[in-house]
Amino acid sequence: MKLKSIHESLDRDLQDPEYVALYLNDALHYGSPKEFYLALRNVILATQGMSQVATETELGRESLYKALSESGNPEFSNVQKILSTLGLQISIERVSSKVVDRVF
Repeated sequence: MKLKSIHESLDRDLQDPEYVALYLNDALHYGSPKEFYLALRNVILATQGMSQVATETELGRESLYKALSESGNPEFSNVQKILSTLGLQISIERVSSKVVDRVF
């Protein structure tokens, strides 16, 4: 049996919209912002492709690659456009009163 690369397995898994939502939520909640942006790039490349997302979001393809690179720092509004194009959105939920007490 030939072993598949992790990228092949991930690309296959990212065809499932439910898996995509879990994958991005995990990257957002447990990773750094940069890890989230890289996960978002993985989703785009495995599903619609950078050119299609660039067209639908009216952002440049090269700008998307740069924004979602390891050194990228996309604007929040662009992240929202990308997620919307993928049929996703960000939501906020309360985690605990201890966290709220420390913030204020």
